Amino acid sequence: MKYARLTKEQFEEMHQEFINFLATQSITADEWEQIKKDKPEAAEEELDIFSDLIWEGVLNKVEYLEHFSPNQIFLFHITTATIELIAVKVENEAIDITTREGYQWLQTNLLDDTVTIYTSTRAISDDRNKDIFALIKQGANITQGDLYGYFKNIVEG
Repeated sequence: MKYARLTKEQFEEMHQEFINFLATQSITADEWEQIKKDKPEAAEEELDIFSDLIWEGVLNKVEYLEHFSPNQIFLFHITTATIELIAVKVENEAIDITTREGYQWLQTNLLDDTVTIYTSTRAISDDRNKDIFALIKQGANITQGDLYGYFKNIVEG
């Protein structure tokens, strides 16, 4: 398995897609029930293959990720060749930017001496999707890139 197995909830949401996936392998509903009962390892393998297919489809479309921690925001823009990072660090222990109040403080105090904004760019490895998945496993969320665009304008401003 290249990524991670989908959760039970994710499988339930993708029930129809999973049925279609089984159908592409000429596996009927009755045959699937039989496989789960008689060959649980084969059923596990099918679940893993389906999970990886879904992850591939999702990761292929990712352009932006965000990762928030109490004192930092990491904003990623993923291109075909690079991962561009804009990081915002708050060096004030009293501020937690994962809270509404802390985030509002950041919005009104971007020019404060305790706020540092820095950028970085690195090349994508041979496996773009694996790079993206690694960031997701570390806590990053897929976004539309609005916050990245906002900070990019500030950085380039």
